[in-house]
Amino acid sequence: MKRITADCSRVRQLAEKSGLPLTDAILKALKKGTLQGLKPVTLLAACPNSEAVVKAAVRAAARAGSPIKFAATLNQVDLDGGYTGWRQEEFMKLVRQEVDETGFKGPVIVALDHGGPWLKDKQSIEGWSLEQAMKGVKDSLVACINAGYDLLHIDPTVDKTLPPGENIAVYTVVDRTVELIAHAEGHRRRLGLPKISYEVGTEEVHGGLADLEVFKSFLRGLNEQLAAENLADVWPCFVVGKVGTDLHTTLFDPQVAKTLVKIAWNWGSFIKGHYTDNVSNPEDYPASGMGGANVGPEFTEAEYNSLKKLSCREEELLQQGKLAESSGLMQALADAVVRSGRWEKWRLPEELGKPFSELSPQRREWLVRTGCRYIWTEPDVLQAREKLYRNLSSAGIDAESEVIENIIQVMNKYFRAFNLEDTIGRIEHELESGL
Repeated sequence: MKRITADCSRVRQLAEKSGLPLTDAILKALKKGTLQGLKPVTLLAACPNSEAVVKAAVRAAARAGSPIKFAATLNQVDLDGGYTGWRQEEFMKLVRQEVDETGFKGPVIVALDHGGPWLKDKQSIEGWSLEQAMKGVKDSLVACINAGYDLLHIDPTVDKTLPPGENIAVYTVVDRTVELIAHAEGHRRRLGLPKISYEVGTEEVHGGLADLEVFKSFLRGLNEQLAAENLADVWPCFVVGKVGTDLHTTLFDPQVAKTLVKIAWNWGSFIKGHYTDNVSNPEDYPASGMGGANVGPEFTEAEYNSLKKLSCREEELLQQGKLAESSGLMQALADAVVRSGRWEKWRLPEELGKPFSELSPQRREWLVRTGCRYIWTEPDVLQAREKLYRNLSSAGIDAESEVIENIIQVMNKYFRAFNLEDTIGRIEHELESGL
């Protein structure tokens, strides 16, 4: 079976030659350099919630001389197109096209994020059974492998069959993790495809992996069951850790992280942080030994804020009589977010029962800014955005480039804080000299 890959970099070639999956090879190479006295490095994983974010991530990585990873959820990219409109193969082609057009020579890791039952909103909303949900995930894993993904995050830590408030048992998480990995590996091996990397666990308390003893039990159980399934040669390069951050907090806890890093490293794994958006101390990630970190909504906020500024410039041109008609983009965004119903999941207790229009202006803006990642591809939004770009182009303003550049500037914060700048050569050197 012929597949495309996200890049044809020297790092990818060296990883294949070493017999390691791409992500494992990069992490081991960076770790080797750190043990020899070089700066510790944390990989940046961008959540590809729009075409602008994909373009910005590749261009930012090219400027920084750094690897980049995309972590795509099944809500974003899946067999039904997700909210981006991309199936797995289409997403891979988009990434590769941007890599080729940019001339980027470094490695691009394309990964699935949160591959587990009921983590795709559609499954929860429609009340899928365990059997249906697991089959849906397995079908998606196959599609990811066929499309050329480099890493799969296996995350069966939600169980909608349990009573509210009851955590899933750790042995159940282990069982379902191994079941999904076995399905993915069986498909990959039957087709003779290159090795891929795995990520396991979750940062969510509902997964029951927040407690250190449970965390240790999970890794022990995973090791035993993978061996029992003749998968002893498959081990996750990443284990997701709860390191102090969530949707509403922005302070990373270095002490907790160091503890988890030490535990994971005893098993040969690295800790991955989720909910890294707007974190106040990103420089502590590499200092704590974190292997990777996901950022998503923050890039959507950058895209939204940039479009808002451009809309203000459009309004100035209208008032000066230089344009005939407004694009109405900001209203189109708000209308689409409300229609989608996505904003409902972020209601505060005091907002229950209130229509969107009765919320405070500040809350309405927060909800639109946070929720617009779900509706970038709605026809009304696309039409309004194209009109905004045309209007500004008539005044000599390259709106698309400004949006992408503003996202890049936000990404640059992480490339610097995570010590990622100029690491491609370092990775190549370590792989060439042998791990």
